[in-house]
Amino acid sequence: MYKRLFFASLFLTGLFKSQTTTMTNLISDAVYYDGYAATVTTPVPTDLIRLGNTRYARKLTDTELDSFKAKIAMRVTIGALCDNYDRLGEVFLALVPKNQSTYTMNDANVKRIEAARYITPFMNKNRSPIEVPYTYDISNLYSVFHNTELRNAYDMYMELDVFGVPYAAQTQVAGCTGRIDVFSGNLTFFSTDIGANPTDYNTLTPILTYNKLNNYNSTDTTGETVRLVTFNLPAAVTNANFVVISTPHGANAGGEEYIRRQNYTYIDDVQVLTYTPGGISCEPFRVYNTQGNGIYGTVPKSFEDWTSWNNWCPGNAVPIRGFTLTNMTAGNHTLKHTIPTAVFNGQQGEVYLSVYMQGKSNATLNVKDVKTIDVSIYPNPTTDFVTIKSKEDVASMTLFSIDGKKLTEVHKENRINLSSYSTGVYFLNIVLKDGTTFKHKIIKK
Repeated sequence: MYKRLFFASLFLTGLFKSQTTTMTNLISDAVYYDGYAATVTTPVPTDLIRLGNTRYARKLTDTELDSFKAKIAMRVTIGALCDNYDRLGEVFLALVPKNQSTYTMNDANVKRIEAARYITPFMNKNRSPIEVPYTYDISNLYSVFHNTELRNAYDMYMELDVFGVPYAAQTQVAGCTGRIDVFSGNLTFFSTDIGANPTDYNTLTPILTYNKLNNYNSTDTTGETVRLVTFNLPAAVTNANFVVISTPHGANAGGEEYIRRQNYTYIDDVQVLTYTPGGISCEPFRVYNTQGNGIYGTVPKSFEDWTSWNNWCPGNAVPIRGFTLTNMTAGNHTLKHTIPTAVFNGQQGEVYLSVYMQGKSNATLNVKDVKTIDVSIYPNPTTDFVTIKSKEDVASMTLFSIDGKKLTEVHKENRINLSSYSTGVYFLNIVLKDGTTFKHKIIKK
């Protein structure tokens, strides 16, 4: 699970001194401000675009794009200013239509993929260490950086984002009274050809980019947390490599941050990825948590303690997960991501989910729009009715037994009755009026 992060760490420590390694500084000492405040007007560092208090963008030049070699490691460094809580940050590759001189975070013409995500530690700017490094293997982006057709259509920008709030630090950290600067940020790439073969993907499909996945209509019913996305492939794709980044949030008691739950990802109703966030000890990151208001406490915790509840560690990079499908046909496909036991206690919290796909195709590389559909399927488990809620109306629902026998079917209704069936597992085939089709497992109590 942590192969990419492990590689990047070795790469930076082992190959950084090599003359065959290229280093590219993209963002240096950018200052981030209160994420809830109006956008500041302080001067912006040279070559950067301020997209808001939480995000800076930097255009990659043709010379820089040409210089990237087959192995690419990315280092993010976040420095302590006046935020002493753990926060969420990301790195995005933004594809901006060629020669569009300005853009915003909500520009519909801009296509993004999330390259990396990280959690800031609880830092006090007056105590060492005052910065934390995160490293990632992003060698899969080599083919994007070097693709001529893509570069002819888009300018490529790297965006470094970190959300921060200064209110606690204003009273808890010496020197932060009245200040709204929360973090500093740096973004650096390293690349080498040593021991590497360039990736040859020529298809790139952004599917979800930092989308919220939560329970529909803010209810607290388990089994409702489903995110559906339909995407179109203009030609068949081989070796389709999917990249998945997700983290659960909701810091109130019993929130999703503190309960480890299994996640499931499906492509066209086939389960392709199963994982539970967390599962590691946070002790290696204790050194970066210099403000004593976090989850670390005053004494070390055992591995068993950490892995019994934590989903991620303040001060650590978020794992980049993924899966590969050998062949995908041309046409429409559906991705479904579900967390069946999620509750979002007190109607709070969300899961931030990013997914993109790369692969090989006979077609020219293109970045396609995708359609995102929120679907609620509840209650699950059920004793009688299962209800479907979605912005798209339901065309039909068909109930199947676990051995594939068709049991009942309804049309143009948003609920189906299981009261006459025995306890056990069933499958519900759902067709929405826009043509989206998917299956979902239902448990009858």
